[in-house]
Amino acid sequence: MSLKEKLMEDMKQAMKAKEEGRLRLAVIRMVRSAIRQAEIDGKKELDDEGIVSIISKEVKSRKDSLEEFRKGNRADLVQETEEEISVLLPYLPQQLSEDEIRALVEEAVRATGAVTQKDMGKVMGVLMPKVKGRADGKLVNRLVCEKLG
Repeated sequence: MSLKEKLMEDMKQAMKAKEEGRLRLAVIRMVRSAIRQAEIDGKKELDDEGIVSIISKEVKSRKDSLEEFRKGNRADLVQETEEEISVLLPYLPQQLSEDEIRALVEEAVRATGAVTQKDMGKVMGVLMPKVKGRADGKLVNRLVCEKLG
């Protein structure tokens, strides 16, 4: 079953669940809408990789908002945003641990022969396709900086 089909099935289940599935339904509809918009803009149907990319963007957006809500002492928005993230995460591939990312960083640094911060672009160019959708870009960036710094 493709990711798009799974989203459709989960949306139907959330609709049947009525009250309990209200937040889940809203989040799934939002993701399906973002997918549809990307397909219209790109004039092609997205595969699972494209859908994972969109869901990753949505999760990242919510995590960024979460930081701001915490700074503003908005516990209500923090809770709602965390719930939205928990609805989205099961649609993403298994996330890499920090140790796994460190190993990939080591491998990329060796492969590119990077030594200084100036080589960061080369390392990130090799690394990002390997971790796309499976790791937070900020964490990857930080680990590469530590390694090259």
